[in-house]
Amino acid sequence: MKKYLLPLATVFLLAFALGNLAQAQNDTWPDGSPMSDWFRDYSKVKLQDLGKVYRLTAHGVKNDSSVLQTERIQAVINHAADFGGGVIVVPKGTFLSGALFFKPKTHLHLEEGAVLKGSDDIAHYPLLPSRMEGQNLDYYAALVNAYGVDGFTISGTGTIDGNGLKFWEAFWQRRAEDPNCTNLEVSRPRLVFVWNSKDVQLQDVKLINAGFWSSHYYQCENVKILDLTITSPHAPVKAPSTDAIDLDVVNNVLIKGCYLAVNDDAIALKGGKGPWADQDPNNGENTNILIEDSEFGFCHAALTCGSEAIHNKNVVMRNIKVQDAVRLLWLKMRPDTPQLYEHISVENISGQARSFIYVKPWTQFFDLKGRKDVPISESRHITMKNIDLDCEIFFDVAITEHDRLSDFAFENLKIQAAKPTFNPQVVDGFSVSNVVVNGEKLD
Repeated sequence: MKKYLLPLATVFLLAFALGNLAQAQNDTWPDGSPMSDWFRDYSKVKLQDLGKVYRLTAHGVKNDSSVLQTERIQAVINHAADFGGGVIVVPKGTFLSGALFFKPKTHLHLEEGAVLKGSDDIAHYPLLPSRMEGQNLDYYAALVNAYGVDGFTISGTGTIDGNGLKFWEAFWQRRAEDPNCTNLEVSRPRLVFVWNSKDVQLQDVKLINAGFWSSHYYQCENVKILDLTITSPHAPVKAPSTDAIDLDVVNNVLIKGCYLAVNDDAIALKGGKGPWADQDPNNGENTNILIEDSEFGFCHAALTCGSEAIHNKNVVMRNIKVQDAVRLLWLKMRPDTPQLYEHISVENISGQARSFIYVKPWTQFFDLKGRKDVPISESRHITMKNIDLDCEIFFDVAITEHDRLSDFAFENLKIQAAKPTFNPQVVDGFSVSNVVVNGEKLD
């Protein structure tokens, strides 16, 4: 019988196509549980469905980028809340503001050409009970805040601009004075902070130039982030710690159709840190996270678990183009925090990253706080499949006796790597199928 051998490129194309077909027919989480129809509903909120329209310029707010108008804009939000809710519309123009606090049944809409620009004076962001870097503490409010606002939406095609240059320069000056300074030593506001809210949706807007994290969701459920552009520069001035999306004790999140390029992690899963972090009721797990049909520019990692995380489960990142990422998948094994990262799948990816997978201890600001034993950090059931990637380092993994890696799977990988070394022995149970590195198939 005559054998017909398909070219390698054709094999990978078929693998990608079959993977997409299987995805469309039977969406399940990596642990085998069904993915609800909620994750297949990409419908956008419509302005006419958000209640009464409160156009800023019709309520005493001037179209003047040189005038700080925090109080006037907040008064519009408060008035809308007092009269049953509605949508605060930012018209074309630039409106300068400090921290704004949205109330139940209020929404934010930015028209084309509208810019809500943050003040670069930290005095315009009040110090309040908050959440930063896996800790509940007093910290400065974000530019846009929603605490306990179920159904909160941000929509439109305008821009929320953090105006972060002054904050970035202050941070790098402090870091030059003390290389060991923490991120919290230089007071900087986030761009968007949503806390304790359900059924949240952000769509179409641009989040740029954040002073600190670009968007942070803490203790939230059912969050959709659709077609956002989130950017902060990594040159000529680096915008430090401007993570695009920080998920912190959340359940059910859909991130779809986004472009993310920041000078830190694009998507970071957090949830608590410290030697007894798993006993703190303020902390918790991130579950059911779907990231799809998106593109990543420069970032420290496309998807990061940690460095403040205790449990991440059922995370899928698929149908992604990556350009100039430092890492595709980063599992931060923090030796002063009990951690479990499990049932994570990265699939249908193309592009370029420095490291394909990066798993190493994260020792910055390490502090056992008197605990005698070192907590165990574990990553298990990690799958990477249907990926065509150019990278410098293929398997960037080094662990300690306090780390546990198990049940990894690499499937249908086409990798070009300057450093192709592969050491599956560091993982207890490693499945390798159709993995080609620099043209050579791995056994």
